[in-house]
Amino acid sequence: MRVLEIGHIVAGPTAGLLLSDMGFEVIKIERPGSGDIARSLTGSSAGAFPFYNRGKKSITIDLKSEDGRKIFLKLVSTSSVIIDNLGYGAMDSLGLSYERIADVNPRIVYLSIRGYGDGPYERRKSLDYPIEVHSGLAYMTGLTGRPMRVGASIVDMGAAMFGVMNVMNALSEVERTGKGKKISVGLFETSMFFVGQHIATYQITGQELKPINEEGFAWGIYDFFKTKDLKDVFVAVTTDEQWRHFCSEFSLDIQDKYPTNKARYENRKSLIPYLQNVIGQYEERELIGKLEKSNISYATLNRPWDLISDVHASRKMARESYNGKDLYVPTSPLNTYREGDPPSLGRDNDEILADLGYSREEIDILRRKNVI
Repeated sequence: MRVLEIGHIVAGPTAGLLLSDMGFEVIKIERPGSGDIARSLTGSSAGAFPFYNRGKKSITIDLKSEDGRKIFLKLVSTSSVIIDNLGYGAMDSLGLSYERIADVNPRIVYLSIRGYGDGPYERRKSLDYPIEVHSGLAYMTGLTGRPMRVGASIVDMGAAMFGVMNVMNALSEVERTGKGKKISVGLFETSMFFVGQHIATYQITGQELKPINEEGFAWGIYDFFKTKDLKDVFVAVTTDEQWRHFCSEFSLDIQDKYPTNKARYENRKSLIPYLQNVIGQYEERELIGKLEKSNISYATLNRPWDLISDVHASRKMARESYNGKDLYVPTSPLNTYREGDPPSLGRDNDEILADLGYSREEIDILRRKNVI
C-alpha cells in the first residue's frame, strides 16, 4: 500500500516513518530545490531529517504548477493514504482539497496534522512548544515562573502516533465500505490528553498543582542521588515492601520510623537528605548492585547519545548512511522497521514518474521546467 507524505520537520514525517516501518511504501513529496525544511536544520536539530525519514522515497513536485498537480493526482490514484502537516487550508489553496482528491480516489484516507484540530482555533498556526505552553504541559514540566519545554518533540510525535492509529482504523473501514475519509489530528488535543491527569486532579482536590518537579510525585522516595563517584542515579521506592528491602540492604534502622509511603512522602524534606548521605558512600556500580538485589527501580542519568554504547539500547537501533556518515538511530517500539537510508532530495523522481507512465523525454521536460 502506498502513502504520500506531504510533511515537514517532525509530525508528518513521524507518521510516515511509522507507516513505512509497518510495511507501507512511503513517498515523500518535497519542494524542488529545497525540500523538507528539516534538511537544512543545524545545531540541535541537525539529526531531525535522517531520523524521521529513514526508508522513504523522495520525489520533488512543484504543487503550484499545473503539471505538478497532475503528477500529484496521478499518484493519488495509486495510493491508499495521504499525510499532510502543512498549515490550515494550504492544500485547498493549491486546488488540492480533500474533496478534489476524493474525486480522484474515493478510497483515500487523508490524515491532516495541524496545530489545532477542528474547532474555534483550527485556523491558528502553531508549533510543538507553543502548544506545550497553551496546554499547560510547559507549566507542569518547568518550575514556578519558569515554564520549560519537554526535551523532545513529544507533542509532534504524539500527534503522529494518534494519527497513525486513526489511519489504520480508517483503512479497515475502507475494506468494509469502499469509502475513505479525512482525519484531523491536532497537536493541541494531543498535548491536552497528555496533561489530562492533572486536569482531573485539580477538579478532584480543588487545589492548584505546582509544577511536577516542585510538587514531586506520589512516592516518598522518587529522586536523584549523587554517588561517591559523582554519578546521578534516580531511585524509586514505590511500595512498603520495597522500602523494607531497601532498609535491609543498606542496613538502615529507620524502617519503622517511615513504614508507609504516606509517612515517607510527608517527611521528604528530611528523609531525602538523609538517604543522600547514605547513598553517597557508594560508587555507582556498587549502588546498582544493591538496588538490583532489592528489586528497586533505578536509572543512571544518561544523555541521549550515551545510548549508542548502551548494551540494551544499541540492540534497538538501525544503521543508516546520511551525507557520508554512518548513523545509529533508534527504531520504534513497533518491533519492525524498514531498512533504508534517508533519501536525497528527489532521489526517486525518475523511478516514480516512469511508474506513472511518463517517458524519459517527458521527465526531462518536467525537469527543465522546474516542475520536479
